[in-house]
Amino acid sequence: MNPFLPEAPVRRAVLRAAGLVLLLGRQQIARGASILAVRVWPAPEYSRVTIESDGALRTQQFFVRTPPRLAVDIEGIDLSPALRELVAKVQPDDPNIAGIRVGQNAPGVVRLVLDLRQAALPQVFALLPVAAYRHRLLLDLYPATPIDPLAGLIAERLRDAPAPAAHAPAPAPTAEPDQLGELIAQRSSNSAPALPLPLVAAAAAASTPLPSAAPPARPGKHATETDRLIIVALDPGHGGEDPGAIGPSGTREKDVVLRVAQLLRERINATTVGGNPMRAYLTRDGDYFVPLGTRVQKARRVQADLFVSIHADAFTSPEARGASVFALSQGGASSAAARWLAQKENQADLVGGINVQLQNQHVQRALLDMSTTAQINDSLKLGSVLLGEIGGLGRLHKPHVEQAGFAVLKAPDIPSVLVETAFISNPEEEKRLRSSAYQEQLADALMRGITRYFARNPPLARSRSV
Repeated sequence: MNPFLPEAPVRRAVLRAAGLVLLLGRQQIARGASILAVRVWPAPEYSRVTIESDGALRTQQFFVRTPPRLAVDIEGIDLSPALRELVAKVQPDDPNIAGIRVGQNAPGVVRLVLDLRQAALPQVFALLPVAAYRHRLLLDLYPATPIDPLAGLIAERLRDAPAPAAHAPAPAPTAEPDQLGELIAQRSSNSAPALPLPLVAAAAAASTPLPSAAPPARPGKHATETDRLIIVALDPGHGGEDPGAIGPSGTREKDVVLRVAQLLRERINATTVGGNPMRAYLTRDGDYFVPLGTRVQKARRVQADLFVSIHADAFTSPEARGASVFALSQGGASSAAARWLAQKENQADLVGGINVQLQNQHVQRALLDMSTTAQINDSLKLGSVLLGEIGGLGRLHKPHVEQAGFAVLKAPDIPSVLVETAFISNPEEEKRLRSSAYQEQLADALMRGITRYFARNPPLARSRSV
């Protein structure tokens, strides 16, 4: 008998325990990650499918062009009720996804097939845990032919404008007309061929910069003639995977600010400046995520005259309250609170989920250095009038416009501000933000501020680059 070995009964117990541990380890490896939740975010710009799990997922994917569909094999898992829920989560009006099929393709391999409504440019990528989320697998479906927001504004303007009178006299030639007005005239004139919708962007990009001034609108001028369309880009913060701040009663920032932006859009679209129509453009018009840099690019794409980002602040203490307005800072932040808020808002991309591997690094670097002194000065003027109007609704957190390095305010040629409407973390202010009446009042105040800004800084005196 070897004195260094345990007796036979003990050896058998040790071997059984070791075998049990090994078996459990193999089962754990075979089981892989567990699916915690699945979500589908439809939007005209792109549709997103999110699969959240308690561990990283191994995938392989391939795209079939005819008919268009994306197949994704998830390895190391079995078909679960959570994955089956994806089938019912596709909405009938999803502009990109026609349906989702889920099945056990092989032992330990689940296959998702996304049937698409049109040719697409799919992106499949994973995100590490952040904020309230665990591991996420994201499937983004972008239309192969992107939507042209400028063409959409033109079509909207033509739709809402009164039709010209029959046998109306031809408009007198004008000096240096507005390019956006030229596109409108070309799209609506009976004597000139209409621009195909995808070519509107190319026509705008190929033209020369806009003049710094245009003649005032003539009485009785119709929308089919050349006019100066005043565009205000409204940027409801957060969206989709990123809910933003959440109040004590569960109010989500992304929902409140979208509603305020939609109400403000109605007011802007019903207003004229110096006889020229205004038109609002929303960086998101639904519950979906838009990266910070994309919000800036979209505002520039539609040649916006102003950029107003709308948020609802939150702090660790429920006592914090009051509205604030922020402009960009080329240097340091104007206060520690402004610096803290900018850092928090600039993390939206991490929570919302961007495909870091496909980010255009040149664009990202350019966004860091696109601020100009003139843009900041105009932004401070805009912020001052907005702050004055919002202050009439209630308490201000700070009586002056603050500055910090907000990524979303870095358009070099557009006066840009970020409005924190209230502290959603304050129970009293959360209740006001949920109120339809208060949302209307906020929209009215912001509209008055925009009108006051244009009264002091006529938009026709600005150059609007294409």
